[in-house]
Amino acid sequence: MTTSMTMIWLFLGCMLVTLLPRIIPFIFVRSVRIPAVVLKWLSYIPVCILTALVTESMLVESDHGIRLDWTVMIVLIPTVLIAIRTKSLSLTVIVGIAGMAILRLFM
Repeated sequence: MTTSMTMIWLFLGCMLVTLLPRIIPFIFVRSVRIPAVVLKWLSYIPVCILTALVTESMLVESDHGIRLDWTVMIVLIPTVLIAIRTKSLSLTVIVGIAGMAILRLFM
């Protein structure tokens, strides 16, 4: 595969479009004092996003409507227990990924 100047400009443009929305808010928020109520509200965003992602992967559309993906449910139980017990994001992710890999290997 050859790299043309157009591809380089495309990669740089994609990088810029990806970085700007992630960096600009930090530049503005750094000098602003955020009220405690807003910080409390913002603390729930990661939990909401994780819940949405897990729920989306648990529900599968089929010919008969929406059904649960039981492989996800089987792996979800030990993953949630590890998350509650250890409070370690790294260990939780490792258990979830390894559990799903093992389950898919045997199913």
